[in-house]
Amino acid sequence: MAEQVFANCRVVTARDVLPGGVVVRDGVIAEIGDTTRAPAALDCEGDYLIPGLIELHTDHLESHFKPRPKVFWPVEAAVVAHDAQIAASGITTVFDALRVGTSKDDDVSIGSNMRRLAEAIGRAKTAGVLRADHLLHLRCELACDDTVPETAAFLDDPNLRLISLMDHTPGQRQFTRLDKFKEYYGGKTGMSEPELEAYIGERLAAHDRLAAPNRRRVVELARSRGIPLASHDDATSAHVEEAAEDGVTIAEFPTTADAAALSRRRGLYVLMGAPNVVRGGSHSGNVSAQALAESGLLDILSSDYVPFSLLQSVFALSERLPGIDLPAAVRLVTRNPAVASGLEDRGEIARGKRADLVQVRVVEGLPMVRSVWREGRRVA
Repeated sequence: MAEQVFANCRVVTARDVLPGGVVVRDGVIAEIGDTTRAPAALDCEGDYLIPGLIELHTDHLESHFKPRPKVFWPVEAAVVAHDAQIAASGITTVFDALRVGTSKDDDVSIGSNMRRLAEAIGRAKTAGVLRADHLLHLRCELACDDTVPETAAFLDDPNLRLISLMDHTPGQRQFTRLDKFKEYYGGKTGMSEPELEAYIGERLAAHDRLAAPNRRRVVELARSRGIPLASHDDATSAHVEEAAEDGVTIAEFPTTADAAALSRRRGLYVLMGAPNVVRGGSHSGNVSAQALAESGLLDILSSDYVPFSLLQSVFALSERLPGIDLPAAVRLVTRNPAVASGLEDRGEIARGKRADLVQVRVVEGLPMVRSVWREGRRVA
């Protein structure tokens, strides 16, 4: 029986921070307590030992696949580079978000590109070369012509574990204010005011034609395979009620406090962005994650586009908010996303759980990842 002993730690369990250590046998947590006398123990030098982080929504892979405009990197190399940064950030389970639904101004989300990335992830997992455990999360853009057939093309992928219902139409959800959309999208694309107006008109027309029927069909496809659903950027009570009726279990980035509160009342887990916490607010002018945390309405954090923000936000919240201690903050990125996504074998330091562990030292207020283990095997 393979045994590993971690000693001289501050072990962050689901409820407490305990001095002592952890014993791992065959990749599973066997004991928690005093391990100071164990032979050949790893001295963690008083650092925190926390569960491996669980990331439900990150599109960070895209930045490796397309590192510059019109530059596409080989898919295998992009996946491996993404994986390395994920693991080094303390994330041991990651749901890689792949966009489904092609818009004419976006060459990344073309269905063939997303399928190539998914296939590369599958090959790398089979080869055993990935540090983190990679699963798939389809981000289904509802107001696109190819959303339904592209969603269907992924249904037989064994790594598919989550589907989100998204609508980034100007004036909807994330960008309810058109001036904010123009500021963001104009700066991103360099479009002139007349070009932006024409683009907005096209997107609105596509929404009116496609969003509702595509949503119904994507929900049907997810239900047919028992795949959990998330709803993205809900802004109104009507959005939340529609999500609840569709059987959605996760409310991703609700844009208002009212939408977050209603999501909680309707039994949805409320997920917000860790960059929102680190930056102190939303880049698009919506409700802040910290405000929801202060109100007790935050269940899960996601790194979204900056992997290290997940760990950074945990320690930031525990320092800023008297009502959130370190175990409560850690639950936002470990136990809670595990439960919400049906991964009951991981997410906390407890007997019988997977030995996904992260050694963390805080230096001048910034948490530093020193080592990472997945199922007892060191990966970073």
